[in-house]
Amino acid sequence: MMAYWLCKQEPSSYNLDRLEKEKKTAWDDVHNNLALKNMRQMKKGDLAFFYHSGDEKQIVGIMEIASKAYPNPKENDTRFVTIDVRFKKRLKRPVTLAEIKADKMFQDWDLLRISRLSVMPVPAQIWNKIIKISQK
Repeated sequence: MMAYWLCKQEPSSYNLDRLEKEKKTAWDDVHNNLALKNMRQMKKGDLAFFYHSGDEKQIVGIMEIASKAYPNPKENDTRFVTIDVRFKKRLKRPVTLAEIKADKMFQDWDLLRISRLSVMPVPAQIWNKIIKISQK
Protein backbone atom coordinates (compact mmCIF):
# COMPACT_ATOMS: atom_id res chain seq x y z
CA MET A 1 0.00 0.00 0.00
CA MET A 2 1.27 3.44 -0.91
CA ALA A 3 2.18 5.83 1.88
CA TYR A 4 2.27 9.63 1.84
CA TRP A 5 4.99 11.88 3.22
CA LEU A 6 6.02 15.50 3.53
CA CYS A 7 9.63 16.60 3.02
CA LYS A 8 10.74 20.09 3.95
CA GLN A 9 13.52 22.04 2.28
CA GLU A 10 14.72 25.61 2.49
CA PRO A 11 14.02 26.86 -1.07
CA SER A 12 17.26 28.87 -1.16
CA SER A 13 19.25 25.61 -0.86
CA TYR A 14 17.01 23.39 -3.04
CA ASN A 15 13.56 24.09 -4.47
CA LEU A 16 10.81 22.61 -6.61
CA ASP A 17 11.94 24.51 -9.74
CA ARG A 18 15.33 22.85 -9.50
CA LEU A 19 13.83 19.40 -8.92
CA GLU A 20 11.54 19.89 -11.93
CA LYS A 21 14.56 20.80 -14.07
CA GLU A 22 16.74 17.93 -12.75
CA LYS A 23 13.79 15.46 -12.67
CA LYS A 24 15.41 13.41 -9.87
CA THR A 25 17.65 14.03 -6.85
CA ALA A 26 18.95 12.43 -3.66
CA TRP A 27 17.12 13.77 -0.60
CA ASP A 28 20.01 13.99 1.83
CA ASP A 29 21.20 16.34 4.56
CA VAL A 30 18.74 14.87 7.08
CA HIS A 31 20.16 14.38 10.58
CA ASN A 32 17.14 14.32 12.90
CA ASN A 33 16.58 10.79 14.27
CA LEU A 34 12.79 10.81 13.80
CA ALA A 35 13.12 12.19 10.24
CA LEU A 36 15.70 9.47 9.45
CA LYS A 37 13.36 6.82 10.90
CA ASN A 38 10.59 8.14 8.65
CA MET A 39 12.88 7.99 5.61
CA ARG A 40 13.72 4.35 6.38
CA GLN A 41 9.99 3.55 6.15
CA MET A 42 9.60 5.09 2.69
CA LYS A 43 9.05 2.76 -0.23
CA LYS A 44 9.60 3.21 -3.93
CA GLY A 45 6.37 4.58 -5.41
CA ASP A 46 5.24 6.42 -2.26
CA LEU A 47 4.36 10.08 -2.77
CA ALA A 48 5.64 13.09 -0.84
CA PHE A 49 4.68 16.72 -0.65
CA PHE A 50 7.56 19.13 -1.31
CA TYR A 51 7.35 21.80 1.39
CA HIS A 52 9.29 25.04 1.03
CA SER A 53 10.33 26.01 4.55
CA GLY A 54 11.98 29.27 5.65
CA ASP A 55 10.15 32.41 4.58
CA GLU A 56 7.70 30.59 2.27
CA LYS A 57 6.20 27.94 4.59
CA GLN A 58 4.05 26.26 1.97
CA ILE A 59 3.47 22.96 0.19
CA VAL A 60 4.35 23.55 -3.46
CA GLY A 61 4.46 20.19 -5.21
CA ILE A 62 4.49 16.41 -5.22
CA MET A 63 7.48 14.08 -5.53
CA GLU A 64 7.59 10.34 -6.03
CA ILE A 65 9.92 8.30 -3.84
CA ALA A 66 12.25 6.66 -6.37
CA SER A 67 14.29 4.38 -4.07
CA LYS A 68 14.26 2.88 -0.63
CA ALA A 69 16.54 4.46 1.96
CA TYR A 70 20.24 3.79 1.52
CA PRO A 71 23.37 4.96 3.40
CA ASN A 72 24.14 8.60 2.62
CA PRO A 73 27.44 8.56 0.67
CA LYS A 74 28.25 12.07 1.99
CA GLU A 75 28.35 10.80 5.58
CA ASN A 76 30.77 8.51 7.44
CA ASP A 77 28.00 7.17 9.68
CA THR A 78 25.61 4.49 8.38
CA ARG A 79 22.71 5.77 10.48
CA PHE A 80 22.43 8.71 8.07
CA VAL A 81 20.35 7.67 5.08
CA THR A 82 19.12 9.27 1.90
CA ILE A 83 16.40 8.46 -0.62
CA ASP A 84 16.01 9.34 -4.27
CA VAL A 85 13.00 11.44 -5.23
CA ARG A 86 11.53 12.21 -8.64
CA PHE A 87 9.55 15.30 -9.64
CA LYS A 88 5.87 14.40 -10.08
CA LYS A 89 3.95 17.67 -10.37
CA ARG A 90 3.29 21.13 -9.03
CA LEU A 91 0.22 21.76 -6.95
CA LYS A 92 -2.30 23.88 -8.83
CA ARG A 93 -1.56 26.48 -6.16
CA PRO A 94 0.63 26.30 -3.04
CA VAL A 95 -1.01 25.48 0.29
CA THR A 96 0.38 27.70 3.04
CA LEU A 97 1.16 26.80 6.62
CA ALA A 98 -1.28 29.56 7.67
CA GLU A 99 -4.10 27.80 5.79
CA ILE A 100 -3.17 24.48 7.41
CA LYS A 101 -3.06 26.04 10.90
CA ALA A 102 -6.50 27.60 10.33
CA ASP A 103 -8.16 24.18 9.76
CA LYS A 104 -8.90 22.08 12.87
CA MET A 105 -8.54 18.87 10.84
CA PHE A 106 -4.75 19.37 10.85
CA GLN A 107 -4.25 20.17 14.55
CA ASP A 108 -2.74 16.77 15.50
CA TRP A 109 -0.54 16.43 12.41
CA ASP A 110 3.25 16.40 12.94
CA LEU A 111 3.63 19.49 10.73
CA LEU A 112 1.96 21.50 13.49
CA ARG A 113 2.97 19.39 16.50
CA ILE A 114 6.69 18.93 15.68
CA SER A 115 7.36 22.00 13.59
CA ARG A 116 11.11 21.38 13.16
CA LEU A 117 10.68 17.84 11.79
CA SER A 118 11.84 17.78 8.16
CA VAL A 119 10.41 14.41 6.99
CA MET A 120 7.05 13.17 8.25
CA PRO A 121 4.17 10.87 7.35
CA VAL A 122 0.97 12.35 5.94
CA PRO A 123 -2.23 10.46 6.80
CA ALA A 124 -4.33 9.76 3.68
CA GLN A 125 -7.22 11.99 4.79
CA ILE A 126 -4.80 14.92 5.30
CA TRP A 127 -3.16 14.25 1.92
CA ASN A 128 -6.55 14.30 0.21
CA LYS A 129 -7.62 17.48 2.02
CA ILE A 130 -4.43 19.32 1.02
CA ILE A 131 -4.90 18.25 -2.62
CA LYS A 132 -8.48 19.56 -2.43
CA ILE A 133 -7.37 22.91 -0.91
CA SER A 134 -4.69 23.28 -3.62
CA GLN A 135 -7.34 23.07 -6.34
CA LYS A 136 -9.45 25.96 -5.05
